[in-house]
Amino acid sequence: MAKFRKKGGKKLPAVSTASLPDIVFMLLFFFMTATTMKEVTYQVKMTFPQATELTKLENKSLVKYIYIGEALDKKKHGVESCIQLNDQIVEGPKRVGPFINSERESMKEEDQPKMMVALKIDKNTKMGIVTDVKTELRNAQALRITYTALQKQNR
Repeated sequence: MAKFRKKGGKKLPAVSTASLPDIVFMLLFFFMTATTMKEVTYQVKMTFPQATELTKLENKSLVKYIYIGEALDKKKHGVESCIQLNDQIVEGPKRVGPFINSERESMKEEDQPKMMVALKIDKNTKMGIVTDVKTELRNAQALRITYTALQKQNR
């Protein structure tokens, strides 16, 4: 009987990596186009007022938003203006101070003094609730406040 032997130490050919960059860039492009950044879901009516002199915010990561307007779910929250912090409606302006303090604590220490609060207010909201929110912001030492508006179209 004859014995079969392997000739020499033949090795497997190397895996070709020539198409690897193409695959990586294709996946990167797919995730860049398919991914969306999380935005807040409005639970209050938002019709922004129009203004002529507007300034664009530069560093939006330092901005914390407070939404004030009529609730979209009138059965649950009534017809009066409500305050929305992140994705939930809160009862009264007394919750604004603790919200600002917790948002400030979640930021880097060097960014905390640069924090700005943007008030997004429905144009039909009465100023009483806005004044109460501004008082709470003042008590929480959040003194950098900005208002959101749309650019008024020249006719």
